[in-house]
Amino acid sequence: MSSPADVLAQVAAGLRGLLAGGVLAGLVDAERAEALAGLGEISRLAEAGIVETVATADAEFGHRFGCRGMNEMLRRAVLVDAPTAARVIRAGEAVQRETSLVSGERMPARWPALREALLDGAVGLAGLLAAVGPLEQARDRITVEQRMWADANLAAFARGDALPDADHDHDHDGDGDGDGDGGRAPRASAEDLKQFAATLAIMLDPDGAEPADQRAQARRSITIGRLRDGVHPVHGNLTPEVAAQWQLIEDAYNNPKVGGAPDTGVHFTLVDDDPYSDDAFNSDPRKLIDPRTPAQKRHDALAAALGIAARHSEMPTLGGAAPTLVVHVDAADLAAGTGWATLPGSDTAVPLHVATHTACTGAIQRVLFDEGRIVGITTTDRVFTVHQRRAIVARDKECLIPGCHVPATWCEIHHVIEHARGGPTHTDNGVPLCWWHHRSLGQSGWKIRMNGGLPQIRGPAWWDAEQKWRTPRLSTLHPRRRRHTPVLRT
Repeated sequence: MSSPADVLAQVAAGLRGLLAGGVLAGLVDAERAEALAGLGEISRLAEAGIVETVATADAEFGHRFGCRGMNEMLRRAVLVDAPTAARVIRAGEAVQRETSLVSGERMPARWPALREALLDGAVGLAGLLAAVGPLEQARDRITVEQRMWADANLAAFARGDALPDADHDHDHDGDGDGDGDGGRAPRASAEDLKQFAATLAIMLDPDGAEPADQRAQARRSITIGRLRDGVHPVHGNLTPEVAAQWQLIEDAYNNPKVGGAPDTGVHFTLVDDDPYSDDAFNSDPRKLIDPRTPAQKRHDALAAALGIAARHSEMPTLGGAAPTLVVHVDAADLAAGTGWATLPGSDTAVPLHVATHTACTGAIQRVLFDEGRIVGITTTDRVFTVHQRRAIVARDKECLIPGCHVPATWCEIHHVIEHARGGPTHTDNGVPLCWWHHRSLGQSGWKIRMNGGLPQIRGPAWWDAEQKWRTPRLSTLHPRRRRHTPVLRT
């Protein structure tokens, strides 16, 4: 029986022979496609061999060869870089079979079905990591049975087999595989596996978006560095919906069919004194009405600017329409206030309140599906007209949340009574909120109501221990009197 080294030497010799003499250069198109498919299978099997070799090695393997660990061993033996070595190690952990301390037998892998798909060449390193990644992020919130179910479905999807839980009532071709195509489906790519795994993660971990969103909110930032060689470096982290909105605007500007960005006409002037130097709104003696870091404020400013830019009449269009952010959510979930929302072009699900925030300042388009076919489309316009917006701006002057002085012209208009619950798109039901306070309204503790056409605010207990409804007098006073007049009345 040949040793592993002999088998690998034979494979390597065969490949060298194939690469020598310009054989591949002389292939016709059909042969070239077959060659790519065959080389892809060899590549996946080679990756499987590397992963399995790593998965079956003990912790001291690299040390015995003078390396600091497995990462350095891979870099030296396989000639890969450190990030690739780290990916191999992660894959090895996913398919590793531990040895029982009691019986000495090999235990099943954490992902047994995907391990078999890896070893028979159905999935490679990238595909394996794409499949397990979204579910490993929820590993503490899903059961072993759920993980095994996801493992079986992912392995079948990778091979192009019928899924274990496929609905056989839709088996139109009578072959029993439920796909209606008369045979197996094509094998899944790494991108396909990532999308499918994300879908399974949403099904198994319906509450996972909230803690993920909380972590994302803490990490959001925009930082502009000091001038170097005539430019300012920009660094930061964008939340999924902000990144998606930016991508839409970027696509619009980079569209070769348009003439480039319009002239915004924006200019800045200096102000001698600050009318808000004494913030009477802020009753917190610590002056911590706004806990955001400077980097987070810059992120939120960009988010507001992107929303305004996307709605601007001079913004280049995509497909004949403004580059508008679209949030997908099930109608039943939106009505119940539970579940997930998704963004086109993004692999990350977002909490439902992102969809609510987006819908409050835009339109809702309902699409009715019947077994995948679109059978109905209705649109509900809920956007305040330009005249309504000007009136609300004139009344409220700035973001309604006390201590936030973002001008109302920069704000979004919030439906005090949600449109979905019968709230009209009327000046008596609209107030200006900056992007951040609008997005966080459901979790921040601030409450808003309308009283005779005037907005009223009730703050969280840390801001107002009495929890009274208070009317911002900026909404009723002439601008010249604002600075010298108490700002709140009960």
